[in-house]
Amino acid sequence: MRIVTRSLILFLAMFLLASCNKALKPEVLPTNITMGATYYTQFVIRYEKGTHLTTNFRRGASIPVNTPVKLLNITSKTIEVEVDNPSQKLLVKNVEKHTGDDVFRAFNKLFAKKKINLSKFTALERTQIDNGTVAIGMSKDAVIVAIGYPPITETPNLNSNTWVYWSGRYNRFNVHFNNGKVSKIED
Repeated sequence: MRIVTRSLILFLAMFLLASCNKALKPEVLPTNITMGATYYTQFVIRYEKGTHLTTNFRRGASIPVNTPVKLLNITSKTIEVEVDNPSQKLLVKNVEKHTGDDVFRAFNKLFAKKKINLSKFTALERTQIDNGTVAIGMSKDAVIVAIGYPPITETPNLNSNTWVYWSGRYNRFNVHFNNGKVSKIED
C-alpha cells in the first residue's frame, strides 16, 4: 500500500511540475496579449545569458526602452520574446514572490502595444533612460523607465520615498525621493 501511495504522489508531483511550464493556449490569454504580436519594451531590461528575472537585477546586457519584441511563448511562469531579429531571443522568468505579479501582470509591466513617450521627460531623464541609470532630479516615472520596478519584497509601495533595488543577488541600492524626485542614491 505504501509503495502505491508513494508512486501516486510521485506521479502527481511530476505531472504538476510538467504542467506548470506548458505554453498557455491563446484562448486563456487576456485580450491584450496575442501570440506572435509585436510589443515594445516599457523600460530598460537587463539580462544575463538570454534571461531576464523579474526580480530586476541591475546587471548584464541591456535592451533599450521602446525596443520592438515579438511574443513567441508564454507559460504560467515565463515569457519568451524575439528581440529585434529571429536570432535574438529573451526568456523572462517571472519571480512572483518578488514582483507580486502573475505572468500576465508581469507582461503588462514589461511590454505594451505602444512605445513610451520619451518627450515627456527632461533631457537629464532621457539621457539616464538611454543609459539605464538613475540620477538626482529624476521623477519616479523616469526611474521606472530607466531601471524598471523595484521588488515588492523591498519596496511594497511605489508611494514610498525610498525604493530598494537589487544590483545582484546580495547587493542592494536605494533610490531616495523628495517631492517625487530622486534626492539621493545609495549603493
